[in-house]
Amino acid sequence: MNDDQLLRYSRHILLDEVGIEGQQAMLDARALIIGAGGLGSPAALYLAASGVGHITLVDDDTVDLTNLQRQIAHTTARVGLPKVESAAQALQALNPDVQVQCIQQHADAALLDELVSQASVVLDCCDNYRTRQTVNAACVKHRVPLVAGAIIRFDGQITVFDPRKDTSPCYACLFATEEEFEEVQCSTMGVLAPLVGVIGAMQAAEALKIITGIGDPLVGKLLMLDGKSMEWSRMRTSRNPECSVCCNNK
Repeated sequence: MNDDQLLRYSRHILLDEVGIEGQQAMLDARALIIGAGGLGSPAALYLAASGVGHITLVDDDTVDLTNLQRQIAHTTARVGLPKVESAAQALQALNPDVQVQCIQQHADAALLDELVSQASVVLDCCDNYRTRQTVNAACVKHRVPLVAGAIIRFDGQITVFDPRKDTSPCYACLFATEEEFEEVQCSTMGVLAPLVGVIGAMQAAEALKIITGIGDPLVGKLLMLDGKSMEWSRMRTSRNPECSVCCNNK
């Protein structure tokens, strides 16, 4: 680290659990973020601010006026731009040292197979059930930790899947690949804007814990937020020994 970096990240370095080594781990890390919208915006901003050295953004959508109520990486002036380009501008304005890779396309299996293999950690910030399953399968295959967040209306949830751990469930252990779910989206159901920030920021925090080896990530634990009462509930999750994804990958 140079003198400017030592000053920029001094509040991290002051933490005994982080220090120089932890901050260097962030600088060396590669985060892959699927979705540059409501969850991806705060997650990416906090990872960039924290000094994660390389951030890859994957999203095939463009910025719409209706996004600006909650997708804080975008601005009115950037309506119509690809979300990945808009978010990249925000990240590099915040921290020009961060390398940002923009991929404006759907996160299909072939793309994820390539990108996940290069990542230190993956953040699932998308709003599509099939994409979540595809992201999960790639993370299991390449044994890369996955931080999964979701939110709709006043309800949010977050958990971590870590294929490096034999006891960790994967996304398919909780939501079977063969199940059919009706897609519920903000465009029809609505969402309270700050709650998206809460979950997205927590995804960034969990990613940093994984990168630095600090604390106890949310592996085997699903946190659920009721935004109306602002109460959290926690559910233990476990590996499904008959899971078609993680148990067949061994």
